[in-house]
Amino acid sequence: MPRKDPTVIHWYRRDLRIHDNPGLDAAADRNLPVIPVYIRSVWKKHHAWTGPNRQQFLCDCLESLAGNLETLDGRLIIRKGDAPAQLAKLIRETGAVALHYNRDPDPFGRETEKHVEEMCRKHDVECVAHDDVALHQPDEVLTQGGDPYRVYTPYSRNWLSLEKTAPRGKPGPLRTPSGIDSLPLPTPGDWGFVPSDAGIVDAGERSARRRLRKAMDGIVQAYDKKRDHPAAAGTSRLSQDLRFGLLSIRTVHAAAMKARASADAAGRAGINTFVKELAWREFYFAILHHFPNVLDEEFNPDWRGLPWDEPGENFERWKDGRTGFPIVDAGMRELRETGFMHNRLRMITAMFLTKDLHHDWKLGESWFMRHLVDGEIASNNGGWQWSAGTGADAAPYFRIQNPWTQSARHDPDGRYIRRWVPELAGVNDARLLHEPPKDGRPAAPDYPLPCLDHKTERQRTLDIFKKHRAARD
Repeated sequence: MPRKDPTVIHWYRRDLRIHDNPGLDAAADRNLPVIPVYIRSVWKKHHAWTGPNRQQFLCDCLESLAGNLETLDGRLIIRKGDAPAQLAKLIRETGAVALHYNRDPDPFGRETEKHVEEMCRKHDVECVAHDDVALHQPDEVLTQGGDPYRVYTPYSRNWLSLEKTAPRGKPGPLRTPSGIDSLPLPTPGDWGFVPSDAGIVDAGERSARRRLRKAMDGIVQAYDKKRDHPAAAGTSRLSQDLRFGLLSIRTVHAAAMKARASADAAGRAGINTFVKELAWREFYFAILHHFPNVLDEEFNPDWRGLPWDEPGENFERWKDGRTGFPIVDAGMRELRETGFMHNRLRMITAMFLTKDLHHDWKLGESWFMRHLVDGEIASNNGGWQWSAGTGADAAPYFRIQNPWTQSARHDPDGRYIRRWVPELAGVNDARLLHEPPKDGRPAAPDYPLPCLDHKTERQRTLDIFKKHRAARD
């Protein structure tokens, strides 16, 4: 039977926290009992945009969230299936008069939101969407002519000049009614996965806040100097926390500004570089919002229809980290073993796939999304198209990273390589890790020879792009 007492629903999605959560705060501000609900998907075993690592992290985050909500006299309700249908069922069961949620930045989520809004209208329930995942929404940062930016630098200048919203704390008591049916907290097995044994970071809001404190206690101050060296602890490691909403972007930005206020000139420079990376994240959100076709085709129309090679044995070697290029293999193995890859390695491995193997960037885009814990559709697409030379503000097609020189520049002593490619741990001379074998023998007995010659493949890439452009002119 429907409840007589009115309630309010907060629909959890990618905002798995209690602090500075606009949707949850607004629901709690109505002074009615709040029903926090998470609706899990029902696909099985294979998904183009996620995989066991991220689902494991999600499950752990939901377990943490459930405990945090209990401290607010709340209870996390778990349902599964089609979101509009499940929310409609919950509305009927609980007598909810309003539904609050935080908007999704991706076209898939926005399409679901349209159906939820339509369902609420049919049920005469107020539906309130909130902005959360970005400091500035895509339509807030536009050119003087009102058009979306296609280049990062002018976008970032505008973005940096805008006033930023301060974070809030956590809401008051939620008073979730008892007796509402809920499924158990999900496990990876619900999607047909065995629990992930990857060395993924600790989940939950509390762990995310610890990472934030660590990042602000010295890491971001040296961000400009250390962020490109994968063996160093030079990055914030907050990407999965922003992806799952364990931290709000407002909390991260405010912490950076607080750290900046007490930093010396060198520290301020590092923090400025870190904040510009937050702007890159929102630049890619804006690109996906204004140009959703980037998920299906090249952003730059000049490069649509490029003749990519069909994937074969070398594609499998790339996925397995057995290409014979130590820096590439180290990155791919870090991804497999931890669900994470250092950003410099994301560029190196992506450019290797597109410019050395001549494979479609969409293959790599999907592979990353299925393995990265922090997989963000907009940023992942933007990064892959940047490396392929086809995207917004992308590297020109003729700027092709040499994996050997990238290796020597960013991992000169081979610490990162030796960590993730143990076959090379006994190679004492780091120079041998940053150049092709000169004697035709591999760097170590059980490590493969390079699967290709970079110089040859670089020239082939130049020829492919030049020929394609000439054919279009």
